[in-house]
Amino acid sequence: MPPTHTPETRSVVLAALLGLLNHLYFHRFTPKSAGGPILVLIAQPVLLLFAISAPISLARILITYVTFLSTLSASIVVYRLSPWHPLAHIPGPVLYKITKLWSTRIVASGQSHRVTKALHEDYGGFVRTGPNEISVIEVDAVKAVFGTGGFPKGEYYDSRKDPRLTSRNLLILRGEAHSHRRRIWNRGMSTESIDEYESAILAKRVNQFMDKLEGLQGTPFDISAWFGYFTFDVMGDMAFGGGFEMLRDGGDKEGLWALIKSGGKSLAIVSQIPWIAPLLHKIPGATQGIKRLRGFGAACAMERIKAGAKVKDLWYHLTDEVGLEKSKPQISDVAADGVLSIVAGSDTTSTVLAAFIWLLLSHPDVYRRVQAEIDSVYSDVESTLDSSKHADLKLLTACLNESLRLQPSVCTGGPRQVPEGQGKMVAGQFVPEHTQIYIPPYSLHRNPEYFSDPEKFDPDRWLRPESSEFTHNSAAFIPFSYGAANCVGKALAVREMTMVASALVRRFEMRFAEGFEEQCWGDMLCDYFITSIEVPLMVEISRRR
Repeated sequence: MPPTHTPETRSVVLAALLGLLNHLYFHRFTPKSAGGPILVLIAQPVLLLFAISAPISLARILITYVTFLSTLSASIVVYRLSPWHPLAHIPGPVLYKITKLWSTRIVASGQSHRVTKALHEDYGGFVRTGPNEISVIEVDAVKAVFGTGGFPKGEYYDSRKDPRLTSRNLLILRGEAHSHRRRIWNRGMSTESIDEYESAILAKRVNQFMDKLEGLQGTPFDISAWFGYFTFDVMGDMAFGGGFEMLRDGGDKEGLWALIKSGGKSLAIVSQIPWIAPLLHKIPGATQGIKRLRGFGAACAMERIKAGAKVKDLWYHLTDEVGLEKSKPQISDVAADGVLSIVAGSDTTSTVLAAFIWLLLSHPDVYRRVQAEIDSVYSDVESTLDSSKHADLKLLTACLNESLRLQPSVCTGGPRQVPEGQGKMVAGQFVPEHTQIYIPPYSLHRNPEYFSDPEKFDPDRWLRPESSEFTHNSAAFIPFSYGAANCVGKALAVREMTMVASALVRRFEMRFAEGFEEQCWGDMLCDYFITSIEVPLMVEISRRR
């Protein structure tokens, strides 16, 4: 028999063919979970040797495995880099085109927003950031992707589901289920509802916050941590009727803040490779933090039910106590949304407030102008709780907008996915089906095509008209996303930030603590879906005369 027909040669050739067939199959039928495919890939080379009745030895098994996996990997790499790939016309780094595993490393570092911005500076408005993923910072893409007729949320959000649970929060719902739940949320975040929250919850917590800061005068302290205590207590009051009292305790005694931060980071990493999530849920201890967070939500829900309704808080609306829906929402769904409201409503708002203080103190001239404006609108500290005058705070509003532009609370966000058979043009480029599309606010907000001198803190850009010498395209400003699935709590967040900023500037004189390196603080913010503060913002305050 010729040497080319030896059992060794035949097993190698068949293993290579098997690798190619696996690529064709998994390309056509993309797995949703890693567990089954991994077992199949492990079993195939050994089963092949049995099928061809080849002599079994450790060396032959190793050679068959290496041939099978090398051919499979090479086939995938060649296809993803080839001109036949649907995204071949979108430029990007080679490693990003080959695998999403590279992105997990970037996300784990917290530098995804800065890396993405650098990629756009190198490659332009469209960048291929994954085998089937692109990032776009063209303003025309905002409406095309997020607006009416845009795209639904993609597989990125699948990793945030627990396959063993039926409850879902608003963030991961899609289609009609999302529209139904969003309708309930909209009632809870209407102007009328926010007015009730202001008098029953917000004003009380702002006063408590200011009183606590009174006791910190003359002592360096981390104001970003105190913003976190304040926003957590506010959202806890709204979602579950209170009971957390971080402001009172001056810290996170229950470890909830650390739990939320660690869970957020883990979810941000896993979301890059959502097919691994179902497998993680089967590994004991792998999702312990997420389980603790869900348990926290369930316990809060039970306490809220026992306590009953004292005010018309967010829970009142999410449970539809007024009876406007055909069927009552499930308590497990309401609990999931309650946890979501605390995570999304506390961490985001506190981060923007911290960025606002950092930018304001870094620009003393702007700080003095803001002080003068607030002094002219509010005659004393107590009157800063009157939100009816917020429209008169034009410079303060501009400063908050500029803080949101430079340091958005969601720097990269989650992608939308082009549905099967619905590829279409987006900002002049054809985007094929199954493509994940990111429109990262951090990069879009710093695009010089839409904002003059985009790296500069310039609140006056919001007050002067656009001209041939000055570019300011508000359509490229999306700190709360855009469209029907934008941030449902936008109005509450804006009112809360404006009220706290007004009270803080009106009551206290602020400065950076001695020895604090303020130039580095903004560079230390990390992107774990929600922007995370990793370094204290040390300040000193004194009561204004």
